Amino acid sequence: MDHTDVIFQLILHGGNARSLAMEAIALAKNRDLSGAEDALKRAGEELSRAHQNQTALIQKEIAGEKTEISMLMIHAQDHLMNAITVKDLATEFVELYSQIHAGKEAGV
Repeated sequence: MDHTDVIFQLILHGGNARSLAMEAIALAKNRDLSGAEDALKRAGEELSRAHQNQTALIQKEIAGEKTEISMLMIHAQDHLMNAITVKDLATEFVELYSQIHAGKEAGV
């Protein structure tokens, strides 16, 4: 896989992870906690794929192969970091909605 392909993989998997994390929040809000947990799991898998590509780039640089810093690379890294943040926040939202729904069912 060439350099550009790796960058596009970062964007693809980061974008998928972010979308799945947002889906998890919507599912939890609508009381589908099982679906929300599944979406978070899939988001984690997408982030893992993105990290594998990122790690490959880092390992090449450590080995002395210079990585071209382009606007596309910066965009890919930004995309990935935002996906990580959204997934972390989605995990908190799903937990919060779980507690809210449990409280409503208990009459609290």
